[in-house]
Amino acid sequence: MKKILIVGFGDVARRLVTQYAGQADFIGMIRRPDRVAELRALGVTPCIGDLDMPATLKRLARVDAVLHLAPPPGSGSTDPRTAHLLHALARRGAPGVLVYVSTSGVYGDCGGNWVSETRPVAPVNARAVRRVDAERQLRAWGEAMRVQVSILRAPGIYAADRLPLERIRRGTPALVAQDDSYTNHIHADDLARLAWAALFRGRSQRIYHAVDTRPLKMGDWFDSCADAFGLPRPPRVDRAEAEKLLSEALLSFLRESRQLSNTRTAHELRLQYRYPTSHDLLREIGPAYRDGPQPGQISLF
Repeated sequence: MKKILIVGFGDVARRLVTQYAGQADFIGMIRRPDRVAELRALGVTPCIGDLDMPATLKRLARVDAVLHLAPPPGSGSTDPRTAHLLHALARRGAPGVLVYVSTSGVYGDCGGNWVSETRPVAPVNARAVRRVDAERQLRAWGEAMRVQVSILRAPGIYAADRLPLERIRRGTPALVAQDDSYTNHIHADDLARLAWAALFRGRSQRIYHAVDTRPLKMGDWFDSCADAFGLPRPPRVDRAEAEKLLSEALLSFLRESRQLSNTRTAHELRLQYRYPTSHDLLREIGPAYRDGPQPGQISLF
């Protein structure tokens, strides 16, 4: 079986190794030794390493493929974590394949237009600037080392425990329709499955949109969640009022609007989505939620 190193072992990685248990030898990089038992319980070989401390990466095992899920640092304009990882991988012997999960934020504001993978990047916030730097490092390294590098640009990730219900309960306003921004989504299970597909079917130096089939305006997304769980819909305000009421973190999402096409993803990665749209999940869990115990919620925004 192939040896696959997963860097940044969080929720998506956990979903991937659970879905594909027994189909590869998984090695999970973690920073904290107290997570060793957690990974072993999943059938994953733990590897202690910190991308902020290159000296801790000297014992990386040689592997067939790498799934890079670790985010850049929280400040600066570059991603030294990716640089440290690539240096360590080259020293141990480059893998045949590397898949990186990036963000759709690299495109910046597209005015609500449809976006293909060939559109030039135009990041407008520091988070996206760091992601662009990581992508450029990876593609250059892949060409130099003859490694097949595929990049998945992912938008807002949702799941049963990753819905904006607390935001809705707080009554945080959404924008009126004429001022609202388009947003894209992907279920965490489908993102894990797309990453797996890219490891085996991705093309070299290729960008893929890890998105479902239906972009939504952000207010419509909040309304659909509220309706599914029997909650009041958020109030609507215009953009000028939103600038006064909402945090800068929320406003940063509202200032970017785009609809990502997944045509290339569908044709080349050939994945049958479990949740082609966010409504498929809401239809599945909404009635059970209203009739039984409520799971924890993590806000997307």
